[in-house]
Amino acid sequence: MTVEKNNTTDEKLTVPVQKYKKSQKLPPEGFESTNDFFNYTFENKNLIWMGQNTNHLHDEDDINNAMIKSIKNKEYCKYPAPEGFPELQELILKDLDLEDMSVYISAGATESLHLCMHSILEEKDNVITCDPGYLIIGSFAERFAHNVKYIPIYNNDCNYKLTPKLVRENLDENTKIIVLIDPLNPLGTSYTEEEIKEFAEIAIENNIYLIHDITYKDFAREHFLVAKYAPKHTLTIFSFSKIYGMAGVRIGAVIGVEPLISSMKNVVVNDLGVNIIAQEGAIAALKSKREWIGHVKNTTFENQKIIKKMIDNVDGVFLPVYPSDANMMVIDLTGTGIKAKDMSNYLLKKDIFTREGNYTSKLYGDNYLRISFSIPTEEIKVFCDEFPKAVEALRKK
Repeated sequence: MTVEKNNTTDEKLTVPVQKYKKSQKLPPEGFESTNDFFNYTFENKNLIWMGQNTNHLHDEDDINNAMIKSIKNKEYCKYPAPEGFPELQELILKDLDLEDMSVYISAGATESLHLCMHSILEEKDNVITCDPGYLIIGSFAERFAHNVKYIPIYNNDCNYKLTPKLVRENLDENTKIIVLIDPLNPLGTSYTEEEIKEFAEIAIENNIYLIHDITYKDFAREHFLVAKYAPKHTLTIFSFSKIYGMAGVRIGAVIGVEPLISSMKNVVVNDLGVNIIAQEGAIAALKSKREWIGHVKNTTFENQKIIKKMIDNVDGVFLPVYPSDANMMVIDLTGTGIKAKDMSNYLLKKDIFTREGNYTSKLYGDNYLRISFSIPTEEIKVFCDEFPKAVEALRKK
């Protein structure tokens, strides 16, 4: 416990010691806190949104119409089914072509990841994940496990992804979970079916769990589920934030065999269920997917072609992974001598929101800028006009 003095009453206030180690989130220059920064990004209607891998390509369609209808019918006055509407659960299984699985509807993939870590891990356990990667996953694991191994994968030798070979080299008797982000945030790398089969074999042979985060799967040219090959050892993380364009309403799911999901429910805090309006939107999204997914994927893929053409004409920068199988990629800046944070701050002043590497890497944070491109092509062209200017301006400093 720490004791602080209350300046108004002179009473002593006992403040609990923080239970978990969390990396301090430093806001960009000019902002007092990260909340202050994100409130600015939300309120700035002129901002080109390339910083959070969100999808801005949906027009008015069945998704928003379903949510509007739910609001007009005042369905928000009621509590939902605590584990999710059965119709939504069934639609998710159908989308993944999975059978004999249970689905728990969560308030987003991030909550799903925390539930999995909390449910499975004990103090003696170790976890394998990668760097670069979605660092929040490692942060959750660190709360419950003995050790989290962040395997460096920012190199050509492993094709910028966590490979079965790297996993085998880092397994030990206490390894309990392998984290597979597929496609990988921030690089956009994905896996062949043979690689997925080998990950499944590793999980079965060693009687461990594989958390398969498939948040970006629908942007990929092809995608394969570990759950098809190791169903009893896999928890699949499903998100509505990206391809479905529903990041702000916070809805996702965890899919696994019934005993795993039943065990996970023991650590659920939100036992009154997930936002009804979000669930109605998610049901409509899955039902109407065939009508809009072609437009979203094609536009996203064409956008990264435009970016690649621009990058090829800027000295000192390159794309480590191209094409990306996600809606984001990284631009390596090491050849320019420019730090990613400086680039991100510079572009923000031009109303372009991007992410410096330290959001997704402890080891390579200064090396790259992460950008997402599931936004209107007109905005991509603005970025492609401003980025070379930014390189030249910052290179001269």
